[in-house]
Amino acid sequence: MDIIISLLLYVCWCFFEVTIANPEAKRLYEELITVRSYNRLIRPVKNNSEKLTVYLGLRLTQLLDVDEKNQIMTSNVWLKQEWYDDKLRWDPSNYGGVDVLYIPSQQIWLPDIVLYNNADGNYEVTLMTKATVYFDGRVIWEPPAIYKSSCTINVEFFPFDIQHCQMKFGSWTYSGEQVDLVHINQSNGSTPVYGNNSVPYAIDLTDFYRSVEWDIMQVPAQRNIRKYTCCPQTYPDITFLITIRRKTLFYTVNLIIPCVGISFLTVLTFYLPSDSGEKVALCISILLSLTVFFLLLAELIPPTSLVVPLVGKYLLFTMILVTLSIVVTVVVLNIHFRSPLTHQMPPWVRRVFLQVLPKLLLMRRPKTLHPLQYDQSISYPTSIKKETISNFSIPSIRNSSYQVNTFLYNGEHSSREVLERTDDDNDISLYPSEIKRAFDGLRCIAAHMRQEDEEKKVKEEWKYVALVIDRLFLYIFTTACIAGTCGIILQAPSIYDNRKPIDIVKSNRF
Repeated sequence: MDIIISLLLYVCWCFFEVTIANPEAKRLYEELITVRSYNRLIRPVKNNSEKLTVYLGLRLTQLLDVDEKNQIMTSNVWLKQEWYDDKLRWDPSNYGGVDVLYIPSQQIWLPDIVLYNNADGNYEVTLMTKATVYFDGRVIWEPPAIYKSSCTINVEFFPFDIQHCQMKFGSWTYSGEQVDLVHINQSNGSTPVYGNNSVPYAIDLTDFYRSVEWDIMQVPAQRNIRKYTCCPQTYPDITFLITIRRKTLFYTVNLIIPCVGISFLTVLTFYLPSDSGEKVALCISILLSLTVFFLLLAELIPPTSLVVPLVGKYLLFTMILVTLSIVVTVVVLNIHFRSPLTHQMPPWVRRVFLQVLPKLLLMRRPKTLHPLQYDQSISYPTSIKKETISNFSIPSIRNSSYQVNTFLYNGEHSSREVLERTDDDNDISLYPSEIKRAFDGLRCIAAHMRQEDEEKKVKEEWKYVALVIDRLFLYIFTTACIAGTCGIILQAPSIYDNRKPIDIVKSNRF
């Protein structure tokens, strides 16, 4: 019961204090704005020649978007501004101890701080929040804003790129003689200052929500004093530099790995046999795939003619390889289907591609065996047939007979040997006319077979030359693909950048 009574007394006391304080705050507000005839259009200084110092700070809460194509960075920020207003001073003892007053920002003087490199049309803060006014005249105004600032995108190492975007803030109306602009961390000297104009950690990332595409690496600021052609006075500004590094997982999985895979498919063109008839079709398919990736890349990067992006270089390199592979494939197919009726193999081609290069490429050509040598182990199941065939003989003028089983079973002689020995006989006239006509037919058949064997041998040599060229360019293109992939992709500086993002260290949001 005592606890309940104590709580009721405490609530009543708080209510009584509020009712007493509110009239004091109301009286103070009317005193400052109405009685003193506060004019929000006049710079709040005692002397017109006096300079008013505005302390400017930036709190980044979200990096909403970085549009590479339109070169625009969209960010959600809180723009903190602090200055001293001599017309808003009072003694708290005269107003019931009220030392802080919250006044609508539309009713007091505000520095016209705008974003110079704005890309959306809204140079000023759109949400006019209340300003916090202290009894000593200190005014703090921290309105939220969503800015679209222009950012020069360097796509040289896309998608392994690091971008440097700026946000330049300054007074649009007042010159440096009327309103001076200083970074808020320089007001108490707590932050190291380089050259009195630079602040290394200038953007507050305490409430920053981490981006899924970008890491924030550095957030320095630079105070500049510039003179424009319009006016003789100098105008100070504070330029915040936001260094962001792209997270490469998405582009590596969806762009780089498919491109590398397509480039290595070019190598398989030289491993595909020429008789399959699909070598040129495979090259054309790879070329069409690269064209699709080029169209996809054109939608992602800005249309600049200053540099070629890294992935564009790689696609161009792959396209050149595919084009060369098509040329080489056409040449290889032309060589593969050559015959002695259309082309005669030069001696240097025979020496280079049939003797020298196969040894260097570790290629071993199988030896050519006569078809009859494969039948040495064949045995007939019936001995009667074998004896019958072995007893068959052709009479000769020298009383010598050439057994059929000599070249059918022993494999030591061939039909050509029989015909050659028959050619040596000068007494063919002693044979019957039927045997003579048979010998003439055998000579014609043997000559035709020799011609076919010779043509087949030359064709096989041309095919082997084409195979050697395929194997040679297989090694060349494999080396070129590996060297080109490593040489192009590994030149991006962000691959070797192992710094920890500053937003991970400073942000309290997860």
